[in-house]
Amino acid sequence: MDAVERIEKDIDLFAKNIKEIESIKIDKEESQVVEMARNYSKDTDYYLKKKDYLTSFGCITYAHGLLDAIRLLHKLI
Repeated sequence: MDAVERIEKDIDLFAKNIKEIESIKIDKEESQVVEMARNYSKDTDYYLKKKDYLTSFGCITYAHGLLDAIRLLHKLI
């Protein structure tokens, strides 16, 4: 699997996980964390289009970490 395929796979996984978050009740602070995760996901696309794969991968990884924190708090993982 090359870098682009790996990033695209992680983008798909993020989309799946963000849908899971949308189905639960989160508080204001958690909502801010989810918004940060969405922003990092958008940054992933930006850097992917610029062919800066290292930064793109870093962004999607950070987005996953933020989202996983919320999922963990709500016992989704």
